[in-house]
Amino acid sequence: MTALLEVSDLIKTYGTGEAATRVLRGLSLRLEAGEMAALLGPSGSGKSTLLTILGTLMKPTSGSYVMLGQDMIAADDRALTGFRNAHIGFVFQFHNLLPDFTALENVVFPTAVRDGRETPAARARGRDLLTRMGLAERIDFPTANLSGGQKQRVAVARALMNSPELVLADEPTGNLDRASAMQVMDLIGQINREEGTTFMISTHDEKIAAVCRRQIVVGDGVVTG
Repeated sequence: MTALLEVSDLIKTYGTGEAATRVLRGLSLRLEAGEMAALLGPSGSGKSTLLTILGTLMKPTSGSYVMLGQDMIAADDRALTGFRNAHIGFVFQFHNLLPDFTALENVVFPTAVRDGRETPAARARGRDLLTRMGLAERIDFPTANLSGGQKQRVAVARALMNSPELVLADEPTGNLDRASAMQVMDLIGQINREEGTTFMISTHDEKIAAVCRRQIVVGDGVVTG
């Protein structure tokens, strides 16, 4: 398999002096293209910090990070914004949808930001993604009128809108009942198999982790398993 990304000796320290807290302590990790990996570890282990760095939303204090052959540490903010929009999708626990926008408008939003406008092609892809998510009859509903499971499926569709190589999901099923959680994971697995999209899913749920083909365990700021 081909490496999608590789980080080496990542250190992240918050604060300075006596108030300094080192969250990552020399973490190294390689993620192959097409993997579906669960990110496991107790609260405070560094999982969320790692996801934030992998998503190029924050830089480490030191260490290296290369994705798709590009140095993410050396890149400036403008370059990172463009890279992130083109290559990385995000799914959050609280989905972060725009409540007054329809499901379709939420899904198309990343492409509208990238292109400066909403195009017919983008709307067609958005409709296709929502249909694949089982939401064909909810495409034009404001997301405020959707159930929790439906909202999370909209969030997954939005993350896939720009055909990213990597999707980072932070506790994506944490607020869902078991049936809805497994439905979301089934859809993620289908996208992984059919499109080769790489997923890294942070979770405390062993059943969600078991759906993933790889489990990455983080403890005390390093990969332990």
